[in-house]
Amino acid sequence: MRPDGVVDVDEPLAVGVPPAPHDASGERVPTRDLAGLAPPARPARRWTPRRVVATPAALDQPHGARIAARVEALGLEVERLRGNRLTGVRGETERETYARAKGTLAIVVSPPSRRRLQPIAPSADWRVDLAEGCPAHCQYCYLAGSLTGPPVTRVYADLDDILAGLADYLGRGTVTSRKRERAGEGTTFEASCYTDPLALEHLTGSWRRAVEHFGGWDAPVQLRWTTKYADVGTFVGLPHAGRTRVRFSVNCRPVAERFEGGTAPVPDRLAALRRLALAGYPVGLTVAPIMPLPGWREHYGELLDAVSAAVTGVPALDLTAELITHRFTPGSKEVLLGWYPRTRLEMDEAARSRKHGRFGAVKYVYPREVMSELRTWFTAALAERVPGCRVLYWT
Repeated sequence: MRPDGVVDVDEPLAVGVPPAPHDASGERVPTRDLAGLAPPARPARRWTPRRVVATPAALDQPHGARIAARVEALGLEVERLRGNRLTGVRGETERETYARAKGTLAIVVSPPSRRRLQPIAPSADWRVDLAEGCPAHCQYCYLAGSLTGPPVTRVYADLDDILAGLADYLGRGTVTSRKRERAGEGTTFEASCYTDPLALEHLTGSWRRAVEHFGGWDAPVQLRWTTKYADVGTFVGLPHAGRTRVRFSVNCRPVAERFEGGTAPVPDRLAALRRLALAGYPVGLTVAPIMPLPGWREHYGELLDAVSAAVTGVPALDLTAELITHRFTPGSKEVLLGWYPRTRLEMDEAARSRKHGRFGAVKYVYPREVMSELRTWFTAALAERVPGCRVLYWT
C-alpha cells in the first residue's frame, strides 16, 4: 500500500498480512517445499480489516452482537452506523475504492434474496450464504463478475434464522439429493460460493456454529465449504458428525504464488487438510483455476505428489476433488483489469472458445482440444498419485 492509499498490484494486496518474501528479480520466494508436511512454524494468516462497521439492524440480531463483541475483543473498533446503508467506501478513483472496500468488514443483515436458496450445480444442491465478499486478492477472482459494487466483505448477522430455514430444502435438490453417484452425501449446502470462510472465521465464528448445527442435525445432510486459508484450529474437536466437508482450493506453484495474494501458502493448506482429515472430517480438493501454463504437467504433478504425501496414513480417508479450469466473462475481465491493471493473467478472447451459459451469458473457456488434454491428464494423474480421491466433476 502506497502512502496515497493505492495498492500496488505486484504486492500480495493483503490488508493486515505481511507480504511474502521476493528475490532480486521480483519473483516470490517459496516459503517451503510443497511436499513439506510439518505444521506451519508461524501462526496462521488472519485478515485484519482496516474498518469495521455495523448496521443497527445487524446489532439487533443475537449473532450480530456476538460478532461485534468478538471483533472488539480483538482490539478493533466497531463503527455503529446510524442507518442500514453502507457509506464512506468509494474513493476518488477505482483503485482507491477497491483498496477501501477490501479493507472494510461490514456486519449486516442478509438481504431477502439471500434467504431464498438457489441451486449451485455441479457443486451442491443449494447455495447458502453466511457472508459475501472475500479479503483475499486473487487476480482471477470470479466474484469480480458475480457481485456488484465495491468489494466490501459483508458478514450476515441473522445466522440463526439462516440456519433454521435450511430444513425447508431437505431432499429437494437436484445434484446430490437425486443423483445416484452422490446420493451418499445427502442434501448438500454450499456455504462458500461468495466468500472464504476461514478468512473470516476468527472475526465471526459463523462457520463454527454452522458445523455444530449440521453435526446436531439428524438427517442426511452435508455442509460444504472451500478455502484458501489454513486457520483450522477452532474446527478440530467440534462435534461435526461427518456432516461437513471442508475443501481446500489449491493450485500449482506458479499460479498460487503469482495470482493468489494474501492467502495461505499451498503447503499450509495441505497441512490443514491433513489435520481436519485426521479429525474425522470429509475433506476435498478444489483444484482451481487450472491453467495450461508452460510446463503445466510438471507443476501440477508436483502439486498432486504433495497432496498424496499430505493424506498418507490418514485412516478412513474421505477425499474428493473438484477440477475447474480457468474461464472469464467480458464483465469479469473488465473489473479485474480495473483492480489489477498490471496483471499477467491470460485473458485473451482470441485464444479461447466462446461459450454461452445460463440465460445467454457469455464466457470464454479453453478450446476443446486443450480442455480434453487437461482432463485426460488430470484424470489419469489423480488415479495414479492419489488413488483414494474421488473426482466429483470437471468443468
